[in-house]
Amino acid sequence: MFPTAALTTLLLLALSVASKPVVIRESHVTLPFAKSVNVTGAHDLVNKDKARAKALRARAEAKLNGAQLSDDAVIGIPVENQAVVYTANVGVGSPATTYSLLIDTGSSNTWVGAGKSYVKTSTSTQTSNRVSVTYGSGSFSGTEFTDTVTLGSGLTISGQSIGVASRSQGFDGFDGILGIGPVDLTVGTLSPGTNTAIPTVTDNLFSKGTITSNLVAVSFEPPTSEADTNGELTFGGTDSSKFTGSITFSSLTSTSPASEFWGINQSIKYGSTTILSTTAGIVDTGTTLVLIASDAFSRYRSATGATEDNQTGLLKLTTAQFNNLQSLFFTTGGTSFELTANAQIWPRALNSAIGGTANGIYLIVNDIGSDSGEGLDFINGFTFLERFYSVFDTANKRVGFATTSFTHATTN
Repeated sequence: MFPTAALTTLLLLALSVASKPVVIRESHVTLPFAKSVNVTGAHDLVNKDKARAKALRARAEAKLNGAQLSDDAVIGIPVENQAVVYTANVGVGSPATTYSLLIDTGSSNTWVGAGKSYVKTSTSTQTSNRVSVTYGSGSFSGTEFTDTVTLGSGLTISGQSIGVASRSQGFDGFDGILGIGPVDLTVGTLSPGTNTAIPTVTDNLFSKGTITSNLVAVSFEPPTSEADTNGELTFGGTDSSKFTGSITFSSLTSTSPASEFWGINQSIKYGSTTILSTTAGIVDTGTTLVLIASDAFSRYRSATGATEDNQTGLLKLTTAQFNNLQSLFFTTGGTSFELTANAQIWPRALNSAIGGTANGIYLIVNDIGSDSGEGLDFINGFTFLERFYSVFDTANKRVGFATTSFTHATTN
């Protein structure tokens, strides 16, 4: 038997260890995701990103004005699949059916049924609400259910609100969306509960104590093939193995309509020349390119000497122009993030996927479709996020960036 003093010491040590927040602090959930290119015609990449930008702006303005946005109110081109998609396998129900869901920080509803039909199980509960959302890449409407959602290696969220589509447009080959945008984007998507916010997957992981920080982080490496599984979502914390240095956080902007999304204030320089003064825009995984205000885009095009390519709609450089291409510097939160010359071009290994020529040099910066001063003057899309670790922090109302081992890579 242990002496009483020794036993007391062991009990105190055990209680001390148990009370330390080491496990809680490291509590997070990881979910791998993949990129695939899905282009069906000339200019698809540019047109679909511009359509999305237009839809995001219109949806925000409709919400701010208390209006409903119809399915075809803002789509100026045929509504088809996004040109480049980022998907994760998510389980719904018990036993779970696995669905391939698009990852979207520009919306917040999670829904299924666009491709694979929803399978009801003992955990499925239909509510009295209808649900509908319009996107730049399509739309869906259907019925709200609550169900068990499984992320990563068997981690489950009980009672998660999901939409089950009875009609969807623009999502051929995919099953729906995993929405990880700000929760307020769900307001107005339910009827009759039009003023009700629907907790997102991240919100529910946090409220149920599965994660201890209400945030999600995104890491991704620049792709070398048309379908790579080399991205990862981390819910509830940051993974220091995925970034270098420290994370710089920027408070969410108060400028509308960027303030409805993961919006920040940012300026952009080409080399030492400012092409976009400090203004509001958003960070969005659902947009492929880096879109900037029309006046800034004109300055960028002039500075690079690039010309528009008829096949892809992207700006195209000669080899000599690329050799002289200067870095872009995105300044936010007091820190400047460098998008190198190599990071500004579309991966040449994927040129054929967007209708380009094998040796063509195409820029991933394009025109958002309106001049600066409109309240949503840039979108840092996935071609930006591939070079930086990003953190979407709901609790502290901020977005963070950090450099990675791929920030200065010459992958493209």
